Amino acid sequence: MPNDVNSPENTGSSIDSEQRRADHLSLLETLLKEAKQAGAETADAMFLQSKSLSVSVRLQEPEKTEREESNDLGLRVFVGKRQAMVSTTDLRPEALKDFAARAVAMACAVPEDEFCGLAHPDQIASSFPELESCDYAEPSPEMLLQRAQETEAAALSISGVTNSEGADASYGRSSVLLAGSHGFVGGYDISRFGIGVAVLAGEGAAMERDYDYSSVVFDEDLEKPQDIGHHAGERVVKRLHPRKVKTIQAPIIFDPRVSGGLIASLAGAINGASIARGTSFLKEAMGTQILPKGLTVIDDPHHYRGLRSKLFDAEGLANQKRKFVEDGVLQSWILDLRSARQLGLTSTGHAARGPSSAPSPSPTNFYLEAGRLNPQELISDIPAGLYVTEMLGQGVNGVTGDYSRGAAGFWIENGEIAYPVSEITVAGNLKSMLMEMTPANDLTFRYGTNAPTLRIEGMTIAGN
Repeated sequence: MPNDVNSPENTGSSIDSEQRRADHLSLLETLLKEAKQAGAETADAMFLQSKSLSVSVRLQEPEKTEREESNDLGLRVFVGKRQAMVSTTDLRPEALKDFAARAVAMACAVPEDEFCGLAHPDQIASSFPELESCDYAEPSPEMLLQRAQETEAAALSISGVTNSEGADASYGRSSVLLAGSHGFVGGYDISRFGIGVAVLAGEGAAMERDYDYSSVVFDEDLEKPQDIGHHAGERVVKRLHPRKVKTIQAPIIFDPRVSGGLIASLAGAINGASIARGTSFLKEAMGTQILPKGLTVIDDPHHYRGLRSKLFDAEGLANQKRKFVEDGVLQSWILDLRSARQLGLTSTGHAARGPSSAPSPSPTNFYLEAGRLNPQELISDIPAGLYVTEMLGQGVNGVTGDYSRGAAGFWIENGEIAYPVSEITVAGNLKSMLMEMTPANDLTFRYGTNAPTLRIEGMTIAGN
């Protein structure tokens, strides 16, 4: 019986994945052996297999269908305190010997790095948690086309929407396998399903644009195309006829679509690589109050169906849920092995890497815990302020904490959303912004870094 266009086709399984993993592990073992014979003292190897399918439409007509499949093999070798990373897509057994020899030759030619090196065997993960990270049901191109069309149609059905930039639906699946000469072997599969749409309202110079999207690990968790389309259409219509405002210091409310960016800036400021280089505005803040009392920031690599969940880090170390800020006090840096060695500390299991790159510290599912007030309660006592729904530009200085970005959203008057505003710049310093932060109770996990609606006091809103 043919598959229903609305049902993903079951074209893979965890059993198939285990067989492929065994084949790929044999490939990595051969590569590590060749690296050893070429002169490497230690080495690790990564295999990344991925495939993706995406369909886009505009005004209900198909625009593009793309399918990609790739197999990437990465090798990192160490000769003394020298290391080199190489990658290839040539998986032929006869090519592995030359590939490994090139990596060793490169390592011999680079300067020493006293902090590089694999984990000690007693540091590597020896057991792994159960983790739902992959949905093996693959959608057909026809199914993705239907989803994209339904999403755009829902957006275009909203009164006031005048045009579309298009809608898309996508699927992807990747298999990650890591093995090292120190004895580590581990692998896992990850999947992504997504839909999104961007539409316009108004005419000529008075046009406005907005969007919505959903990205999840399991197909069954994907938001309905009609809901995504309606949200995008309703948002863009609300932005019509924006006003400008005078420069003022006032509270700012950050919508959950943008509030995660502030928490991402915090993650960057406590990244071990930045701390080791001395290029973070929080470099002296360990053990001090950086958020108001009662606030907690967590990283959870095993979050249920999290977009960045993974069984282990990119150096084979065990990872776990960790509070980086507790009761407002900074508890830890985000560390990989190299940054931990530089700082005389222990890795937190946050190494990330690709086949051709060295590991570096990176958060997984990083979030600020929810507060007690609902979003309306955060707004209700503001006589004049800004509700931000979109941020523009990259004006964040990680060294000084200076923050200045373009913004758009809605003006708040007497505790209520009054009218749309645009062409605004919001400015402050992240040190004081973090300390003036009040979270609402509406935390949801839609992104890799998440935060609820946030209120920040006393920022500069620059308008006319």
